[in-house]
Amino acid sequence: MTISNDTRSSVKKVGEPIALFFGRLGLTPNGLTLIGFGITTLGAVLLGLQLWVVGGLVVFAGGVFDMFDGTLARATGQVSKLGAFMDSVFDRWGEALVYVGLVAGLAASGWANAPIFAAAAMASAFLVSYARAKSEGLGFSAGTGMAAVGVMPREIRLVILCGGLVLGGLVGTGISSAGEGAGGAAIPTGILVIEGALAIIAIGATITVIQRVLHTRAQARTAATGSTAATTEGETRPS
Repeated sequence: MTISNDTRSSVKKVGEPIALFFGRLGLTPNGLTLIGFGITTLGAVLLGLQLWVVGGLVVFAGGVFDMFDGTLARATGQVSKLGAFMDSVFDRWGEALVYVGLVAGLAASGWANAPIFAAAAMASAFLVSYARAKSEGLGFSAGTGMAAVGVMPREIRLVILCGGLVLGGLVGTGISSAGEGAGGAAIPTGILVIEGALAIIAIGATITVIQRVLHTRAQARTAATGSTAATTEGETRPS
């Protein structure tokens, strides 16, 4: 499953009235970026306190809110390189805080292996973003082309993560499952659900990184072939 750029544009169109409403309140795109970051930070703190349901919902709200800054910038002609930089940096910063909150909350839950799932998901998720940034920085996948490459972009990761947190919290992190943790104690079903969501993110994000590497390699080969053909044509063309 992938999210095409056309689908992204359609979703952003739906959010445009809300973004414009915030604009009429006097908020700038960069201001919305900072507010979204603040919401996500609050969600991370709640996860650190093991408030999985409310934390998952707040993190999701922060992720949804994040789309309004770019939408407002485009709708009001305030698109800028600084705004794009701010959006990318605070997106990654917020995502990092969410996973740090998860590590803290899962460690406090007493299940030694649970934080490893959060760390693996965070590492893979950041590689997805890095692969896109590096590829575009080197001149590949101009525009938003790379955003549509891969099975697990940020939007999918957000849905899986928050869905797992809310479901895990509702199931209950104090209800035992058939599995066993440290000391032979049964692992709560809710913890297993959260671990499962994190494992899906880690695996899916890793696949996405590989897809983006292959996509960039294909572009590099195409560019090299085109360059070679142009050089050969120039050498054989009569003067």
